[in-house]
Amino acid sequence: AVGNVLIGGDAPIAVQSMTNTDTCDVEATCKQIQALVDVGADLVRVSVPSMEAAEAFGEIKKRAKVPLIADIHFDYKIALRVAQLGVDCLRINPGNIGKKARVQAVVDAAKDQNIPIRIGVNAGSLEKELQRKYGEPTPEALVESAFRHIDILNALDFDNFKVSLKASDVYMTVMAYRQLASQIEQPLHLGITEAGGFRQGSVKSAVGLGMLLAEGIGDTIR
Repeated sequence: AVGNVLIGGDAPIAVQSMTNTDTCDVEATCKQIQALVDVGADLVRVSVPSMEAAEAFGEIKKRAKVPLIADIHFDYKIALRVAQLGVDCLRINPGNIGKKARVQAVVDAAKDQNIPIRIGVNAGSLEKELQRKYGEPTPEALVESAFRHIDILNALDFDNFKVSLKASDVYMTVMAYRQLASQIEQPLHLGITEAGGFRQGSVKSAVGLGMLLAEGIGDTIR
């Protein structure tokens, strides 16, 4: 459950979008969230790159009429703060946080407040070791990266997570999701990253997400 939106199982496919405003601009961000809700978004992701943005997020959360996902890259303290402020889901990769104690702190907060985590793997930011191993982004590299993060959460007895494997290449994305879907039971968030402008982005997303949804793969879509 991301707020009041159920994900996975027999629940309807949830539609997620994201803001591109400066999160510290509370008015602009709230206005954009409402615009997304007005056209049918079930969930909205908001970038929280700093502690200042985390405090702004707290105000945004009070006003939003839709569950909010906080996009956090490395700083575990920001994750802990937005957890205190009522975030509905954390988009954070455990392997990027650093020391085990930091990961444990985030997982403990998520457990205490029943906050799911989304692991977000992106072909453009694969770990350097995987770049060396595979030479270039591949479906197998995306899946291996995902399991690095999944294994960390499994070791901490945390299974309230979903996973995304995004690439700008449609077929790489599709093949990666197919591989992962056969290996885990957790929900999958589908998206084609950097899909392009309106026409190109619409076509690439329709083809990639449509193929996967037709196969019964995917629980939320961007």
